[in-house]
Amino acid sequence: TMQSSGHRFRDVEHHPLLAENDSYDSSSSEADMAERVWFIRDGCGMVCAIMTWLLVVYADFVVTFVMLLPSKDFWYSVINGVLFNCLAVLALSSHLRTMLTDPGAVPKGNATKEYMDNLQLKPGEVIYKCPKCCSIKPERAHHCSICKRCIRKMDHHCPWVNNCVGEKNQRFFVLFTMYIALISAHALVLCGFQFFSCVRGQWTECSDFSPPVTVILMIFLCLEGFLFLTFTAVMFGTQIHSICNDET
Repeated sequence: TMQSSGHRFRDVEHHPLLAENDSYDSSSSEADMAERVWFIRDGCGMVCAIMTWLLVVYADFVVTFVMLLPSKDFWYSVINGVLFNCLAVLALSSHLRTMLTDPGAVPKGNATKEYMDNLQLKPGEVIYKCPKCCSIKPERAHHCSICKRCIRKMDHHCPWVNNCVGEKNQRFFVLFTMYIALISAHALVLCGFQFFSCVRGQWTECSDFSPPVTVILMIFLCLEGFLFLTFTAVMFGTQIHSICNDET
C-alpha cells in the first residue's frame, strides 16, 4: 500500500539525505555485493533450510530403499525411481537458487545528494527513503528486518529458503514449491501401492526391512507427504495468483 506524501516527506525530514562523505558508500556496497554470494546469516533460516534438505533426503531414502528396490517389478521400480529422484534433484536445486540469489536488494545507503541529482526528479515529485538502511526505495519495495535490506517487489521472507522472496528469485521459489508438491504427491501414491501390496502379500517379502520398521518409515513418509503437499500446493497457488495479478 502506498504511503501518503506527507509521511514520505517526514521520512526525509527526520532522516536527511546523506552527504557525499558520509559513512555509507553505495558504489563500494554494490561492489561488495557482486563479489560475494548472497547468503542470509539467520540461525532460524539456516536450521529450516537444513531441515528441508533432510526431509527430502529422508523421503528419497524411503522411496528408493524401502519401496522400489525390493519390488519384483523391474520397470515399476526404474520408472518411479528415475521420476522421483529427478523431481527431488530439481526441488533441491530450485531451493539452492532461491536461497543464494539476491532477491532484489536495493543498494544500501544510496540516498546521497549526488544520487538524488542523477534521478532528475520533477518539481514536487516525492520519493521514498528507508530510514533503516538509508536507501531510496523503489515503488513496491519493502524493508526486511531479517535481511536488513529493502527488497524490490518483496513478497515475504521465507525461513524454509532462508531468504526473502522478491523480484529476482520468485521464479525459483515458485519452481521449488511446485517440485515439492509433486514429489509429495508421488510419495503418497507410492505409499498407497506399497501398503496394498504388503497387505495382499507377505510383509516379510515386500521390503528388505522388518515389518515394524517398514510400517514406521512409511507412516512418517505419509505424514510428511501430506503436510508438505498441502503447504506447498497452497503456496504455489497463491504465488501464481500474485504473479498473474502483478501483486505482492
